Amino acid sequence: MSIDYTALSEKLTSVLGLKGSPVAVKLIRTESSLPSGLSHTNEVLRHCEMVQKARRGFKFYATVEQHACKGGAGMLGVIDIPENIKSGEFYYKLGRFSSIEHAADTMQGIPRVDFKTYATAYSPLAETPFDPDVVVLVVTPSQAMMIAQANVYELHSRNTADFSGIQSICGDAVAAPLMRGTVNFTLGCSGSRKYAKVNEDELIVGIPMKILPKLADAIQKLA
Repeated sequence: MSIDYTALSEKLTSVLGLKGSPVAVKLIRTESSLPSGLSHTNEVLRHCEMVQKARRGFKFYATVEQHACKGGAGMLGVIDIPENIKSGEFYYKLGRFSSIEHAADTMQGIPRVDFKTYATAYSPLAETPFDPDVVVLVVTPSQAMMIAQANVYELHSRNTADFSGIQSICGDAVAAPLMRGTVNFTLGCSGSRKYAKVNEDELIVGIPMKILPKLADAIQKLA
C-alpha cells in the first residue's frame, strides 16, 4: 500500500498543532541503496542537529564524515560504538555517574541498531523521497499526551518512555522505535538541548513508520 506522506504530514501537523515538520528518518544500509532526490550534506553535525535541520524543511543524507557525535553515530550503526562510550568511561569522566560500573550498565541498555548503516537520511515527512524507517516529532507535553492516547486507542495497552537522559534522539527516538516496532517517548539529553536547541518545554517522540498511519488516524479520531 502506497502512503501519501504529504497528507499524513498535514494530518499530524494540523491535528497536533506542531511547530516544524515531522521528520522522516531512514538508515541506509548500502551506498547502492541511496534514494534519489537527496543531496549529501557537507556540514558536520550531530544526529540531533540533523533532525532539527530536517524539521526546518531541509532534506539530505549524511555519511560517517558528517557525524559529529560518535555516540549517536554508534547507536545508529554508522560506526562501531567507541570503547570509551560503550564502557561508560566517557560519561563517568563527565561526572554523569557515581561509578564507571553504573555508567557501563546504563550504556549497555541504550537502544542501538543491530546492523551497519552506510548513511542516515533526513527529510520533512511531506516531501520525503524515501520510505522512512522512523518519524521523529519534537512536541510539547500536551502534544505528547495526544500521541500517547492515540497509541493506546487500538495499538497498545500502555505507552513506553524508555530513556536515560543520554543519546536521546539517536538511541531513544530512532533506534528504539525501529528495533522494537513501538512508539518511544524521551525527554532529550544535554547534547540535544545544547546543540540541537530542543527547547525546555519540548520532548521527543519516535514513531515506527509501519504504525504511523494508524496512529495518525487515531489522533484525528480522538481530537
